Amino acid sequence: MGAKGAGFDVKRIYDPPADDDGYRVLVDRLWPRGVAKEAAGIDLWLKEVAPSTGLRKEFGHHRERFAEFAEQYRHELDGNHAVAKLLDLAARHPRVTLLYAARDTEANHARVLLDYLAPDPD
Repeated sequence: MGAKGAGFDVKRIYDPPADDDGYRVLVDRLWPRGVAKEAAGIDLWLKEVAPSTGLRKEFGHHRERFAEFAEQYRHELDGNHAVAKLLDLAARHPRVTLLYAARDTEANHARVLLDYLAPDPD
């Protein structure tokens, strides 16, 4: 089950596609291991919105580095033209699901991206 907010959802690419996914966008820079392109059920692969290779490698999916990673990734997103593409997709589709491959369902770039695109109103 994904996390929802303002027309966006996040979900692991390894989870089966669902009818309520809406427009499915893979937001990883690298194609996920073990996923056949024909079976992925994606509408768009927007690798440009993923963290830079250097930032991704520096993070290395270590939870203790997540806060710093998230801050640096948000800074990258500030100047990323692909963010506008996602916002345009959300304006044209009732639901846009951001797909990612990371094992950690909480500390990953798709969660940071979701928060960036649809911040909590709290």
